[in-house]
Amino acid sequence: MESFCYRSGVASRQPKRLDVDGLMNYALRTLGARAHSSGELRQKLTRRAERASDVDTVLSRLKESGYLDDRRYAESYASARLENEGHGRARVLRDLRQRRVAPALAEKTVERTFSQTDETVLIEAYLHRKFRGKDLAPWLADEKNLMAAYRRLRYAGFSGSNSIRVLKRYAQRAEELEGSESSDGE
Repeated sequence: MESFCYRSGVASRQPKRLDVDGLMNYALRTLGARAHSSGELRQKLTRRAERASDVDTVLSRLKESGYLDDRRYAESYASARLENEGHGRARVLRDLRQRRVAPALAEKTVERTFSQTDETVLIEAYLHRKFRGKDLAPWLADEKNLMAAYRRLRYAGFSGSNSIRVLKRYAQRAEELEGSESSDGE
């Protein structure tokens, strides 16, 4: 007999509940699609498990076999975000926490990943990449564009002080941002 869940008046099929073997296969397919932290995978498996105790069994098997390693996942994720997307420390830390990596592990990994990185160089590269084709000095002279660039840098995980320091190279009005820096949670 099929079970249905009614959301907003529309019947949708509930996923089939899985035993230990079914959960293991589901977990391997999930990890084959992309890497997951153990917290993310636990959440997915819990939704599909017949018994809650089966989730711990499957997770411990995956860890023993080397398919699930939060340290390796966090290091890979942090270095990819730094090298490929040029994001800042705070953004990478926030993203790792959203992916349910343990806070202490996430902080330690981000610290190690960004230890040899000059944030102002990252900010310069980020500005040139995101605003390519624009001559930054005249474009950032407009207060609206300057504020948009600052907000974008902060969202990308860069510190307020270094963001302002780099923006001052292009716009004299960047000094006015220093008043708003303390309200941004620096």
